[in-house]
Amino acid sequence: MKSNKKIQMPEKVKNIIETIQAAGFEAYAVGGCVRDSLLGRIPNDWDITTSAKPEEIKALFKRTIDTGIEHGTVTVMLDKDGFEVTTYRVDGEYEDGRHPKEVSFTASLKEDLRRRDFTINAMAYNEEEGLVDIFGGMDDLGAGIIRCVGDAKERFSEDALRMLRAIRFSAQLGYQIEESTLDAIRELAPNLQKISAERIQMEMTKLLVSPHPDYLRIAYETGVTKVFFPEWDRAMETMQNHPHHCYSVGEHILHSMTEVRADRILRFAMMLHDIAKPEALTVDSEGITHFYGHPEMSEKMGITIMRRLKMDNDTIHAVSRLVRYHDYGNDLIPNPRLTRRAVHKIGADIFPLLLEVKEADILSQSMYMREEKLNNLNAWRTCYEEVIAKEECVSLKMLAVNGQDLIAEGIRPGKGLGEILNTLLSMVIEEPEKNNKEYLLEEAKRLNQEF
Repeated sequence: MKSNKKIQMPEKVKNIIETIQAAGFEAYAVGGCVRDSLLGRIPNDWDITTSAKPEEIKALFKRTIDTGIEHGTVTVMLDKDGFEVTTYRVDGEYEDGRHPKEVSFTASLKEDLRRRDFTINAMAYNEEEGLVDIFGGMDDLGAGIIRCVGDAKERFSEDALRMLRAIRFSAQLGYQIEESTLDAIRELAPNLQKISAERIQMEMTKLLVSPHPDYLRIAYETGVTKVFFPEWDRAMETMQNHPHHCYSVGEHILHSMTEVRADRILRFAMMLHDIAKPEALTVDSEGITHFYGHPEMSEKMGITIMRRLKMDNDTIHAVSRLVRYHDYGNDLIPNPRLTRRAVHKIGADIFPLLLEVKEADILSQSMYMREEKLNNLNAWRTCYEEVIAKEECVSLKMLAVNGQDLIAEGIRPGKGLGEILNTLLSMVIEEPEKNNKEYLLEEAKRLNQEF
């Protein structure tokens, strides 16, 4: 089906399509860029599909890169911008549940669109013919539905990652997954074990930073998380009978993710902050559930989970610290000195994020003592803002002296020098007015004699 629907394409995309057409071939913008344009969004990138073979595309443009030429993809470079141009193709047998054993080229746009995952991603466009929508993508966009192209079991059997992608698109767009597509996910979810951790992590990240991170619930209900994140299933199945809580562990986590801004570090921290509660669960004589030590246990489990998902070390470090300290200070009345200690202990880069984590945690608990909890948190925030405004020292980086200064005063490099710096830092955290170079150098010389 063709439509007169207009899409605003970048000039470089028009240029590529028109160049290919002028040489006697077909060419269209295709996939996500068409979907996003129809939704009024700005596409991240523009993909082009064509009847021309890779070598024919390479002959038409001055600069090309053989990105995936064995699968028909050539990247056309215009200035510093790259655009993937892929020949119409039909995928062969999928041996590993992810990649076709071989691909064969076809002259048919319809056959090329038929192999794609979801109807909303199987539309093509050029200015000459308008929108080509053979599989009802526009109808599904209008109805807010994620539906496979053709038979859902066939699409998911070809590429198991598509099951997680369906949930991710649902979360990004706020769409429902069509029933037969959902049934196929339930049936074929175990096939996700064939997918690499890196690809699963990429989809999980996109889901978590979406407008609906709580759609992770769908991954649990369909058996998807059971394959690569069984800890999540236990959290969903662990109840909390306690005045401070009104949800299961998993539902509390889902609510907490919606209460924090869509930042990758923050959303992963919320997902993992209570993940060890099933392991820490105890029930007292009155039937009240307790989870003693769960922050430290959750940090340890979280590191294991993040490593399993092949996350980078910087992310693991930041998320694990937020998880470890998410309950820090709940039973303390803050003051500037306590706050400086806390910022030093937790990390100057992590502490402001921790305030966001704590607020999301509170807002996803019961109403019991909520006002008191928020007042305490606001007191911490006020003290933190005062410390920052006064530029009070909370780290070695902010100390008025450094290692080179101490060496210049005759203190030998080594372990002792580090101990002196840390002692000076502790002193300044307690009494910020002592962060004076002249004073600290004198103290350093005195300490050097003691050490």
